[in-house]
Amino acid sequence: MKKNTLPQYALAGLLTLGGPLAIAAETQVAPDRVVAALESTFGVTPGERRNHIKGTCATGEFVGNKDAARYTRSALFSGKPVPVIARFSLAGGNPKVPDTAKNPRGMALEFKLPGGRLHHMTMLNTPVFGAASPQTFLDLTLAMRPDPTTGKPDPEKMKAFKDSHPDNLAQTQFLANNNPPVSYANSSYFGIHTFKFINRKNKTTLVRWQFVPQDGEKRLSDEALKTSGPNFLEQALISRAEQGPVRWDMVVSIGEAGDPENDPTLAWPEARNKVKVGTLTINAAMPQKGAVCEPINFDPLVMADGIAPTDDPVLLFRSPAYAVSFAKRLGKL
Repeated sequence: MKKNTLPQYALAGLLTLGGPLAIAAETQVAPDRVVAALESTFGVTPGERRNHIKGTCATGEFVGNKDAARYTRSALFSGKPVPVIARFSLAGGNPKVPDTAKNPRGMALEFKLPGGRLHHMTMLNTPVFGAASPQTFLDLTLAMRPDPTTGKPDPEKMKAFKDSHPDNLAQTQFLANNNPPVSYANSSYFGIHTFKFINRKNKTTLVRWQFVPQDGEKRLSDEALKTSGPNFLEQALISRAEQGPVRWDMVVSIGEAGDPENDPTLAWPEARNKVKVGTLTINAAMPQKGAVCEPINFDPLVMADGIAPTDDPVLLFRSPAYAVSFAKRLGKL
């Protein structure tokens, strides 16, 4: 597979006037400042990601339901198999973070559509995000910076952050109340943000999506949390894929008037109409070093026709921040 280069993925976010970089500037938090904060908090591993550094590659396909055409004209839902490159990961820039850590897990997908078109999805296993703005994410990253004397975050700084950033509370509570999954294959993954589905009549429907594991949700017990080793997630996924296909159902929640559109920290009501629009199948998993997912910058604003972003400031900020991180990974910055 041809490796991605800076012009393919990074320059779009770094240089496009009026695009994500201009939008990010309006937030008054520079993308390079956030990436620098990640580097100062977690350190730098040359050639590696600045966030979600610990990960596992996988390959498979997605088959969308034609019934989704009611909401979107996206080629994802043609009913034909679409090749997928996936990456499963743990949040943060520490390559040695233990798999028992109570932090988010990620699933990033690159869909290879006909005509060389691409579509990306970058998701977490928490139903909401921990920041309503880039500023909150920056402040959290700075608060987590280890104290030189203890090697751990300063409790007082963390307390001050939590007291002054209520938008972080919902995700923090979810992580505290739910143990990590026993395997990447036993976790749901949420799109976090609200997106626009656009059909052939140009009608727009606000949606949020979730990938639900057909293997079922399974979390570590409190005892397993204490006794499990630091690196079980990758082998668990590899072993599971060797046994047979691993599948998730893509389920879309249909938005209604008044649902939060631009705040990923606020959940939609459970009563929202939910529609299964496709199935993701993973056929193989492998360590990321040298594998197909390693060079990909899973920019969430790489979207094919029929799906579009909302004005969520965190969603729009992610693209230029990813571009800066990607460029640094390649040694271009």
